[in-house]
Parts: sequence; structure tokens; C-alpha cells
Amino acid sequence: MGLTLYWYPKCGTCRNAKKWLDSHELQYEAIHIVENPPSRTEIEQLYNTSGLELKKFFNTSGQKYRELGLKDKLKDASEAEMLDILSTDGMLLKRPIVTDGTKVTVGFKEEQFEQTWN
Repeated sequence: MGLTLYWYPKCGTCRNAKKWLDSHELQYEAIHIVENPPSRTEIEQLYNTSGLELKKFFNTSGQKYRELGLKDKLKDASEAEMLDILSTDGMLLKRPIVTDGTKVTVGFKEEQFEQTWN
């Protein structure tokens, strides 16, 4: 199975991740995270597969995150509430998200990509 790259083309981190995947000649489907955001079910699958804390899926440096006051709201939010919030807007998701269906990375760190996708 090939990789799926959820990305935002204007995001420098996303472009770096895409460049890394291209330079390692990995096949992937690029999905614009704002125009075609993952559904709540897809986000839940990514979260469950990743082994990461759900809060790691939030784009905490994004304007939307600040506008919605999520820093405070998430402290007491349930997992279901957080998944609901994440599914409302692709800009709330930390990006890029890369998956092959069995592994998931969130964000781009070259050493993490080397270990996971090489």
C-alpha cells in the first residue's frame, strides 16, 4: 500500500516533507488537508494507529486554534469532543500527516521520517 500525505501546499513544513518523500522516491497520494480534510472517522483511525496523544493532532500554532480558544477548551475536553473539533476544519490539524494504514507520522522531522518511511 502506498502512502497518503495530508498536507497544505502553503505550509513550509509540508513542502519539506513532500520534498523528503520525493527525494526518497516514495509513492504517495497527496491530499490537500483544507480542501479535502479527513473525516472524523479517518481522524480517529489515524489517531488510533499513531499511538500518539490526541492533542498532538492539533495545530497549536495555527490562527484558527487561537481564535477558538482551544488551549483552554482542550484541557477538559473528552476524546470524542476533541475528535469532533478536529473534524470541523482541516486547518486545526497539525500537518503534514503521513500514513500507510499501519503507521502514522504527524508533523515533519527528518529523523522520524528516516526511521518510519525509509
